[in-house]
Amino acid sequence: MHKAGKFPFLKWLAEGVRALSPAYFALVMATGIVSIASENAGLHVIAVVLLWLNVGQYVVLWFLTAWRLLRYRRALLDDLTDHLSGPGFFSAVAATSVMGNQLILIGEYHLALALWAFGVFLWTILTYAIFTTLTIKQIKPTIDQGITGAWLLAVVATQSIALLSALLARHFGQPVRLHVNFIALSMWLWGGMMYLWIISLIFYRYTFFRFSPADFAAPYWINMGAMAISTLTGSILIENAADASFLETLSPFLKGFTIFFWATGTWWIPMLMILAAWRHLYRRFPLRYDPSYWGTVFPLGMYAACTFEMARAMSLDFLHPIATVFVYVALLAWAATFAGLIQSLVSSLVPVLHSTNGGRDFP
Repeated sequence: MHKAGKFPFLKWLAEGVRALSPAYFALVMATGIVSIASENAGLHVIAVVLLWLNVGQYVVLWFLTAWRLLRYRRALLDDLTDHLSGPGFFSAVAATSVMGNQLILIGEYHLALALWAFGVFLWTILTYAIFTTLTIKQIKPTIDQGITGAWLLAVVATQSIALLSALLARHFGQPVRLHVNFIALSMWLWGGMMYLWIISLIFYRYTFFRFSPADFAAPYWINMGAMAISTLTGSILIENAADASFLETLSPFLKGFTIFFWATGTWWIPMLMILAAWRHLYRRFPLRYDPSYWGTVFPLGMYAACTFEMARAMSLDFLHPIATVFVYVALLAWAATFAGLIQSLVSSLVPVLHSTNGGRDFP
């Protein structure tokens, strides 16, 4: 207590670490995919700036997570075994894979491979730890209290591993290229199956239980984002067909399901916009920064990136204008959310610095 009173900044930082949202890695997911989408749109400078910013964000978040694991293990484990917060840990898997995707764009294949191995490790541990724990818990919430769009982070994490696998496969020789493409295909199919399971529960919760403005949190945009990353992965697998005979055989299936994923994601966009307008305009729910809003930015950026890639993979050039528009929408959403993050940090830190300075004013 004496040390905390003497160093209020450390107390502020420690409290932030203790309460760190498991889903905060969505910051890295969002920044990374907006960077990739910007590169696809020819905005190279923006893409590079966001890449290096994302490297810093990724390192800082892992430092804070390690601190939380060592110092506040009980709080972390409580989050891990909670129906609402547990799925947020999958954002660490997706963030790791998105970082690997960014590194491939600048030719850092060895670092991307290391992140792929780390991502597979995280995915394996978290998938079975979280779903086993939620299955065997004695006391469980009802479906309207226990499921949100954040559950679809499990799908995003799975598809992110599939995506990075498919991208890395291009840089291996045979037969490793064949093997890695098979891993990518298997993960893509598993992610698609998981989406059908979870979205059925979410849609059921939507339509058969009371739904208040507070219930429509930002992670529900992952309803669309999970389909967008599935589309992106399917498009890469289509392009990889020449390197794996089984992909070539499945080409009609890959193309059909990739468009199916894209169409489903597209359907969600107007629905989510209507619900957002209902929440903030009609019901006047306050719009203030929350870490969950990165769960809105990521799907917007992913939709732009997947539309670019699908148009390239299947020669659907008429989709380019849609992709370009969504790049700018995603950039605007990212800038607004990042400004909210900075404002939130400053507003909470100023009183601490004021206290540290003995009550004197700061310039």
